Amino acid sequence: MAAGSLEYAQARIWARHGQRPDEGWWRRIETTREPLALLEQLRATPLAVWLAGVGPAADMHAIELAMRRHWRERVAEVVAWMPPAWGPALAWCAVLVDLPALQHLARGGAALPWMADDPVLRSLDDRGARHADPLRALLDAARHDPQRLLPLWREAWQRRLPRTAQGRVGLQRLLPLLADHAVSFGTPSTVDGWALRRRLQERLVLLLRRSLGEPATAFIYLALSALDFERVRGELLRRVSFPKRSPAP
Repeated sequence: MAAGSLEYAQARIWARHGQRPDEGWWRRIETTREPLALLEQLRATPLAVWLAGVGPAADMHAIELAMRRHWRERVAEVVAWMPPAWGPALAWCAVLVDLPALQHLARGGAALPWMADDPVLRSLDDRGARHADPLRALLDAARHDPQRLLPLWREAWQRRLPRTAQGRVGLQRLLPLLADHAVSFGTPSTVDGWALRRRLQERLVLLLRRSLGEPATAFIYLALSALDFERVRGELLRRVSFPKRSPAP
């Protein structure tokens, strides 16, 4: 069973999925007061991969920089597991972590000082960079309507999918699920974003089981990884941004 095959990817995905912490563990994390204790608890789990480069004295920008780097590494890892035909569409998922910064720039905002520390975002201000760079092309397309940045990303993602219809069935189940979550999350009456994320996670886990043996499992796994990423990031930033606020009761 060689890397770069669907069988290898399935084995790795299910092994990683089995290591994800349950809600009881997350509840203990949420009630941990001290940042150092939080880091120690996180590092005792497979979620430690998100923490390389994050020390006890890390500020908001250091945390964000490290987390963006780890997301890109996670995507690259899944690309290496999967057959090459799926590489372009999977690799494009790395850009998701950069969409907030791209939207800021697309709206006419100036490049912020912290962007200079990120090699990917820094390249957007490189006057010698090729205009064919995909990230730059996405930014340029979004300048006409910054609100369409996510649809533009999705269109570019669909162009990167293998031309054959084989293996797309699972994606047809995944996309409506994510779209439904986006609509629910954008509703003004929403008061508990984490409850919506937990519901999405439950639906993704069910879909992962239904998609056994399909290429869609790689994208479902990345969606679940994104939820873990967002949750770890939230716990870290909450303590840095509001050091005197008590964690959730």
